[in-house]
Amino acid sequence: MGKPTGFKEIARETPTRKSVSLRVKNWLEIYEPMAEQKLRDQGARCMDCGIPFCNNGCPLGNLIPEWNDLVYKGRWQEAIEMLHKTNNFPEFTGRVCPAPCEEACVLGINEKPVAIKLVEQNIIERAFEQGWIRPRPPAVRTGKKVAVVGSGPAGLACAAQLNKAGHSVTVFERADRIGGLLMYGIPQFKLEKHVLERRVKLLEAEGIKFVTNANIGITLPIETLRRDFDAIVLCGGSTQARDLNVPGRELKGIYYAMEYLPQWNRIALGEKVPADKLINAKDKHVVIIGGGDTGADCLGSAIRQGCKSVKQFELLPKPPEDRTGPGVAPWPYWPMIFRTSSAHEEAIEIAGGDVRDFAINTKKFAGTEDGVVNKLHGIRLEWVKGDAGRMQMKEVAGSEFELDCDLCFLAMGFVSPEHNGPIQQLGLALDPRGNVQVDENYQTSVPGVFAAGDMRRGQSLVVWAISEGRQAARGVDQALMGRSDLAYLKLF
Repeated sequence: MGKPTGFKEIARETPTRKSVSLRVKNWLEIYEPMAEQKLRDQGARCMDCGIPFCNNGCPLGNLIPEWNDLVYKGRWQEAIEMLHKTNNFPEFTGRVCPAPCEEACVLGINEKPVAIKLVEQNIIERAFEQGWIRPRPPAVRTGKKVAVVGSGPAGLACAAQLNKAGHSVTVFERADRIGGLLMYGIPQFKLEKHVLERRVKLLEAEGIKFVTNANIGITLPIETLRRDFDAIVLCGGSTQARDLNVPGRELKGIYYAMEYLPQWNRIALGEKVPADKLINAKDKHVVIIGGGDTGADCLGSAIRQGCKSVKQFELLPKPPEDRTGPGVAPWPYWPMIFRTSSAHEEAIEIAGGDVRDFAINTKKFAGTEDGVVNKLHGIRLEWVKGDAGRMQMKEVAGSEFELDCDLCFLAMGFVSPEHNGPIQQLGLALDPRGNVQVDENYQTSVPGVFAAGDMRRGQSLVVWAISEGRQAARGVDQALMGRSDLAYLKLF
């Protein structure tokens, strides 16, 4: 390493967030740029630890110490080449990944870890600025044709790798724009859509074809793809949202998060939504049920719309503040600890206190005579160990409450992929959770049909989806050609 004592001399530093009062007035990304020297200093904190657990913490196996060192030395062009060896889309992961690599950083055992995610994002952005990112179509085509169904991070990564191997790839997307949840699920303040569109244009220039408004198995028969392509890769995601089966669920004003977030991404992109279809939090009492990232995305969106009040409820108890809490996974594993996102920061400043509450169970909704929700009835929970040692929830007597609720968003995660369409029509074998079952080469129970991403592993992270797409691409290449030179990580 160029700076062996860097981690002793330089403190961890991340970009300054724009002031809350400024950033909630628009839908733009919230971070200020950092000076190059500060970025190189952060690269210098990488401590050449001998066994870089950060590589294992990252589902992509990113070569993190190598590109940290290159950034410290100012060798940015070599850094992007090193980063692209394992990650097709660092501009996505550098923005929305929760950075499991940082939790696995050796420095993080007793100090603040290296700012890996920061360095990663700035490598790719500098590369685009300098013109180092150019289309690289394959020199030779194999004559094989592959259909990729779904254009989220798994589908895009799979397509990119298969195209690199020389196959002719067509990506089918049921929405009207490419990107899946990158386009319509993640708000602009976390991922501005021009970043996604920039990459899609690059993939097109490299020879990948994109077809939108193509709902495979519904508007376009799966047998058409079976006839026209040598292989099919299903990357449709885990899109069956978890529902809340309580009295009053049928009232107007209660929506899945993925009914709400895509609409406001469309509005941010300049589309008009009819007034009778608009889901707007302005001047409303909002309740978000679900304490994860999707709930936080709803929170940040509702704040930007000018909600009157907002609460976010989580069924589970409040996590501990750090790894020293009981039951928290030890280093280098990902710990379930209390985290405050930028949206929570905004809500705290505006509301004058944290809007989150934990160990809350929603019992029912009440509404007006017109059938519109106006109250949420809940109760507090205590989590106790049952006879088998598993934690069980127990209602706290006398803790019932009601809360004004003009608008409620259900952000409780996703249970499985949608089974109508290709899964049912092909008769694909499923695992006990309802996900598509595959072999070690990502091939399903039907020869020539592969699956990857959340459709295979269940609801997960963008970085896992990219990894899944890369691994599936290698499986397809192996099946079509009898061998593959595409990179491979044995993940299961």
